Amino acid sequence: MGALTAIGPISIDMYLPAFPEIARGLSTSSNEVERTLAAYLIGMASAQLVYGPLADRFGRKPPLYGALVLYIVASAACALAPSVEFLTVSRIAQAMGGAAGMVISRAVVRDHYSTQEAARALSMLMLIMGVAPILAPILGSHILALAGWRGIFVVITLIGMVLLITVWKVMAESLPSQNKIILSWGNIFRTYTGLLRHKRFAAFALSGGMGSATLFGYIAASPRLFIEHFGVSPQTYGLLFGINACSLIMGSQVSARLLRYHRPEKLLPWALALMMSAGVAALALSLLGVATLPVIMGCMMCFMFSQGFVGPNSAAMALSDQGRQLGSASAMMGTITISCGALAGMTVSMLTTPGPLPLALIMGCCTSMACLLGALARKTSRAV
Repeated sequence: MGALTAIGPISIDMYLPAFPEIARGLSTSSNEVERTLAAYLIGMASAQLVYGPLADRFGRKPPLYGALVLYIVASAACALAPSVEFLTVSRIAQAMGGAAGMVISRAVVRDHYSTQEAARALSMLMLIMGVAPILAPILGSHILALAGWRGIFVVITLIGMVLLITVWKVMAESLPSQNKIILSWGNIFRTYTGLLRHKRFAAFALSGGMGSATLFGYIAASPRLFIEHFGVSPQTYGLLFGINACSLIMGSQVSARLLRYHRPEKLLPWALALMMSAGVAALALSLLGVATLPVIMGCMMCFMFSQGFVGPNSAAMALSDQGRQLGSASAMMGTITISCGALAGMTVSMLTTPGPLPLALIMGCCTSMACLLGALARKTSRAV
């Protein structure tokens, strides 16, 4: 499940050091290359809505087979892309294949565990999701030096093949046959509209989604900020990216330990307050013109540590009472999360102001909204 969840970070982060090289190779701008990341997030957000009902109807494994085949074919197409437009379309298809791993892994965890134990399990999955961003840019920068940016997508294609074989050989089906739902357009529509009207689910999902929006805004803006503005090498960029990912790992593992003694709803307020503090500090320091590379790194490390708490705990709380529609609930939550990330990534790519201000603006706004939505989620929970 951790490896399937890591599809997202691998597909997103491995090619980040190659942004300037892709722009030169395809005779386009850095902003256009950044939009291929936003396109990936849009594809992932929309596809999750498809895999949720399929996973609740046919089980967890069958949808994965078709999704991983699509992921492999699309990754190979990215490696052969003759233009940025072709690359963008291929990235959308790649995302539509990779989305299944994120949806189904959360559903499998919830198949086995209660809310508090699910939060712990999701925190452990964050360990793998945290390792992937550390290794992916570093690996991507070395592949870039050896085989160019197209070689990065060749390696991603091979990773997809390994995952397909692993799902076939290792993964066990976790959905009991009596829990399978009837699949119809009316049932799907009622399920998703019901989830959006479920105040507790929507509030926790949106709170986690705005935290993730900051993360994806950072992912989209970091190559331009670190490599082009601060002038670091692709290899140093991979190292800085890894340091931030270590903060995410540390936060998720501290969260997992604390969940032995505290419920998720007790940990979230503190994590959201720390997250907002980091975002607002980054924005204020950028507006004052003192946001140097160490300052931005300090704010990002603080944000990443708090995101290690917010991600798994908000997800566990959102899925806590969804019963037989866990696949659809996981899909809707993933769509909300990735849609917030896509919007943040698209916004930061359109902000052409040099320096750290575009990223800091996303950080300040999104973390503040995450904190406010978290307060609303807790109020809704008390009302229930």
